[in-house]
Amino acid sequence: MNSWVRLHEKDHVVIALQPFSKGDVLTLDGAEGQQELTVLEEVPKGHKVLTKPVQAGEHILKFGYSIGVAKEAIPAGSWVHTHNMGTGLKGFLDYTYEPSASSEGDGATPAGGKSEKETSGAQQQKNLSRTFQGYVRDNGEVGIRNEIWIINTVGCINKTCEIVARRADASYAGRVDGVYHFAHPFGCSQLGDDLVHTQKLLASLVNHPNAAGVLVIGLGCENNQIEAFKRAIGDHSPERVKFLKSQEAEDEIEEALELVDELVQYAERFTRETVPVSKLKLGLKCGGSDGLSGITANPLVGAVSDRLIAEGGTAILTEVPEMFGAETILMNRAADEQVFHKIVHLVNDFKQYFIKHDQEIYENPSPGNKAGGITTLEEKSLGCTQKGGHAIVRDVVPYGQRITSPGLNLLEAPGNDLVSVTALSAGGAHIVFFTTGRGTPFGGPVPTVKIATNSELAGRKKNWIDFNAGQLLEDKSMETLTDELWEQMIALASGERRTNNERNGFKEIAIFKDGVIL
Repeated sequence: MNSWVRLHEKDHVVIALQPFSKGDVLTLDGAEGQQELTVLEEVPKGHKVLTKPVQAGEHILKFGYSIGVAKEAIPAGSWVHTHNMGTGLKGFLDYTYEPSASSEGDGATPAGGKSEKETSGAQQQKNLSRTFQGYVRDNGEVGIRNEIWIINTVGCINKTCEIVARRADASYAGRVDGVYHFAHPFGCSQLGDDLVHTQKLLASLVNHPNAAGVLVIGLGCENNQIEAFKRAIGDHSPERVKFLKSQEAEDEIEEALELVDELVQYAERFTRETVPVSKLKLGLKCGGSDGLSGITANPLVGAVSDRLIAEGGTAILTEVPEMFGAETILMNRAADEQVFHKIVHLVNDFKQYFIKHDQEIYENPSPGNKAGGITTLEEKSLGCTQKGGHAIVRDVVPYGQRITSPGLNLLEAPGNDLVSVTALSAGGAHIVFFTTGRGTPFGGPVPTVKIATNSELAGRKKNWIDFNAGQLLEDKSMETLTDELWEQMIALASGERRTNNERNGFKEIAIFKDGVIL
């Protein structure tokens, strides 16, 4: 195993795959031949070592792109981080429609050998027309779980719904895949767009095909009245979606349990049947990233995303603030000029959201990201966008709405883990691939696959982590791990496996808030 990796021939830095001490000597291969580089100070694993001197104000390259600007003259062999490099991003930018010649781009070769460009053709041919075992719903949509979901219109009745879900889950174990409630604090005293966002998000969850049946419980006096919420839900089957107003019920818990019983009987009509993998929608998310995220887990997820899209399936990329600095890569892969302008509005509208609240647009990465080796937002974004692979961007979808276009979609949502995974789930994702270098136990409403960027995390947090992408730096190629993660996705979709968040009962939601509460 090498002790470092360079991601692009133009890069000014290599990434440490082990901690370096002052005085360590690295033997680098480059266009000028071999170079011996003496490390000038301690460098943690996952962090960057400068391989050529740069002057103050000069851009520093990683992934073949600028990840920031030197704050001072920096000699070769130095540790590059927040003390000597800062973001090069500022304000709003002018974008020009410059479509790429191909959808494959010109990014770095991922760790583990061959690039996705070299292997994707053979992989796509090998996996042509794959299927999984799913639940075909009455409206033709396909689910991968046969669950009952309890959605409350307002936060005042979280505990009521929790009691109903707990009692029903125990009563109907084995008959459905579980009865779940997703607590949230909103639906009352919200105004304008804030209330609309809550309604759209919850309505999209109601319409998710992983829920065989849904019980909507309201209080009775909230802004998010059931009648208004029904309009947000749209056309629905009264057998699949049932409603209860708590203030009008003599015993709301017993009446709710009676309605759940009806929903369970309806859910039992569905059995798994063979459906094409093109029916799958895959959510893409990273959280608690480190310096290896853009080397191992994110490119790996991008490879699986590309394969699913080649089969006619759908991948959904979000975390808009973590596109800043890499947005032109996505813009240049827009399906057409209309989609290009949608991406421009997506990015600029989110920048305006920061300005409206008097916040610095590029106030990122987080403390955990920085500890893991990510210095600037553009560095984080260049790693983050790799989860979208090399596919053409087919559509841009507003927050709370459902994805309708096959292929790669961009979804409006912030970088916050719970908020964005909830948005991905509401958008229709059957499974979320969640890459992480730091680890997290949480899960969204749908199976949330935690993919470790490094083997140390995967070994230490086995009850959190579902897949170890750190093997790319050890004994497995990108092609081999892509095959393994692909097969794990098929098994999850077919109900043959469960994620750790499912086994642990960690299924939560969080709703984006941007308005006044009375």
